[in-house]
Amino acid sequence: MRIVILLFIALIVLSLGSALYYLVKDKGQSERTVKALTVRISLSIFLFVLLMASYYFGWIPQTGLRG
Repeated sequence: MRIVILLFIALIVLSLGSALYYLVKDKGQSERTVKALTVRISLSIFLFVLLMASYYFGWIPQTGLRG
């Protein structure tokens, strides 16, 4: 489960970086920045729901993901 969470965090950071790149490259004239930020928000919401469901179903113990 730890790997999945770290993968989602990496994808969120990559999406944020691509949004910054498109903002600078296109000077805010294209829709690519908005699409990249939409992907980031969607991934963040999905990660939040995944964490809540994992805790509810017992996939993540109350002590967290240590060890």
